[in-house]
Amino acid sequence: MRTARTARPRHYLMCRPTHFDVVYSINPWMDPTKPVDTPLAIAQWEQLRRVYLDLGHTVDVIDPLPGLPDMVFAANGATVIDGRALVARFRDDERVNEAPAYHDWLRDHGFTHLRTAGFVNEGEGDYLFTGEWLLAGTGFRSDPRSHAEAQEYFERPVISLRLVDPHYYHLDTALAVLDEKTIAYHPAAFSPGSHAVLRQLFPDAITVGDADAAVFGLNMTSDGYNVVLPQAATDLAAALRERGFNPIGVDLSELLKAGGSVKCCTLELRSA
Repeated sequence: MRTARTARPRHYLMCRPTHFDVVYSINPWMDPTKPVDTPLAIAQWEQLRRVYLDLGHTVDVIDPLPGLPDMVFAANGATVIDGRALVARFRDDERVNEAPAYHDWLRDHGFTHLRTAGFVNEGEGDYLFTGEWLLAGTGFRSDPRSHAEAQEYFERPVISLRLVDPHYYHLDTALAVLDEKTIAYHPAAFSPGSHAVLRQLFPDAITVGDADAAVFGLNMTSDGYNVVLPQAATDLAAALRERGFNPIGVDLSELLKAGGSVKCCTLELRSA
């Protein structure tokens, strides 16, 4: 019997990929020798934005800045819970100037509880909120010391999870929160200890195999019923449907050339 699911309107921040390109490599997906079709990336991004609007979500857009081709990946800019925003501190020099842009946008749009992380912390790339816990990734980007910092700032329990496969360098590439009690994840992306923790906390989780993980199927967003995910993740879509969710496939293949997809493009702004 399928579980009845309830959609809840979300407030998202996105950044148009006006300057999107792959001109450096900071993860295994990025190959500067391969051509990038920026107009196609913009069209695919616009499709994603339209899906959100059609679902009734609020979508704000931050102005993209030249020289910051990865700024489209808005999820990395901050973590926002209960109206409190912890702005990212990026690991790589190529992305450090994104943080002040996100800081200023949040400040200018009424987020008064606002600070920049003291340790490397790549926002919702490595922090996923279940409604009770913050699941926090480390191993490639965010400093494990940032987990304690986030726990003190948000006053929420933080569950540390170690990633072990560089292709899944952020938590949001290997795990997705579907609702307060349900996640989907790719077991092979996690250390044995972290995998054991996930099994204990989420015994009914959807586990995702290599094929759907490799097309970034887990880099998805959920409003509790509607799940927006890469259209190539067909087995995952079927599993979601069996659990009572409504999967909506989109094509962000051009952005995948930089190691990003649906969730990477989407920062949730959770009000108090």
